[in-house]
Amino acid sequence: MFRTAIARQTRLFATSARLSKGPIEMGKDALKAVDRTVSDAAVKGIETGESVAGTVKETVGQATGTASQKTGEASGSASEVAGQAKGTASDLAGQAKGKAAELKGQAKGAYNEAAGEVKANTK
Repeated sequence: MFRTAIARQTRLFATSARLSKGPIEMGKDALKAVDRTVSDAAVKGIETGESVAGTVKETVGQATGTASQKTGEASGSASEVAGQAKGTASDLAGQAKGKAAELKGQAKGAYNEAAGEVKANTK
């Protein structure tokens, strides 16, 4: 009988690993799962933010390029119109100077002719 009592006691001690988890291990596992879910959501939010930021930068870059192009076109058109206006003004100024010189020549000719007649009549 004594032998059976010892044999039973030795059977109560187990040397294999426990299969069931205690409340502390279960709590740790639950916290790890929650942490992983929150981390995944945060990473997804950051990636979405980076994607949106990239799209905004691209859109702003295109808008800036378009605005610069339109500014360049407007500047080019303004320069062209200014050049045409200068050319027209130069042409008109040249015509005016030519007409003034022509009239001056006619006036001189008329003066000289009149002076010649006066001299001829006084003789």
